[in-house]
Amino acid sequence: MRTIHGLYALCAASSALAATPAFAKAVDAPADTSVSLGVTGGTLGIGPEVTWRASPVLSLRANATWMAASHGVDGDDIRYHGHLDLNSYGLMADLHPFRNGFRISGGVRLSGNKIDLRGKAADGDVVSIGGQDYTGAEIGTLTGKVEANDVAPTLTIGYAANATRGLKFGAELGAMFMGRPRVNDLTGTGIAMQDPDFAQDLANEERDIEDDIGDYRVYPILQVSLSYAF
Repeated sequence: MRTIHGLYALCAASSALAATPAFAKAVDAPADTSVSLGVTGGTLGIGPEVTWRASPVLSLRANATWMAASHGVDGDDIRYHGHLDLNSYGLMADLHPFRNGFRISGGVRLSGNKIDLRGKAADGDVVSIGGQDYTGAEIGTLTGKVEANDVAPTLTIGYAANATRGLKFGAELGAMFMGRPRVNDLTGTGIAMQDPDFAQDLANEERDIEDDIGDYRVYPILQVSLSYAF
């Protein structure tokens, strides 16, 4: 919720700045349409981006972004090591209400983002899995994955130089609303896998992890871009 409140405050401040005559005159409105090709990078990952400036007040953007990173996730008694794989494709409509570089953007992303989980306790340690105690040797190595919605709405504010020809810089700040993360396919390699009750304990462990990461429904967007307009 703090992410969303901060976004609202930033949007209000940026709109007030953009409405001032000094800011509005800083960059003249483009004389005609243009197509820009470039690269974008930030919290969504890095990848290509294409923009069509349809008019002085409207642009359409499409991009694809990829990135890998590490991210830990807490379970009941086990700290899982997570491999974060960012992989998404976005389509945005940019509104330039003051016919300058300031923009308000909305769109959607097709998201393949996921976290591959891997957790292991020492053989002699006793840990709780889904509310039941097991030794590290009994559970072996636990693996699973965290996923969110395949389609995620996005909302950003930012700036993009609106020259119709030449090199252009852009930046945006906002959020991707990806829904409640889900934990799937949690399994182990130890002898407890032969116990039918362990399957239910693993399902409970999935719910425990989901409770720990349930607040991560909103993913922050901070991207910069460099492109060339033709």
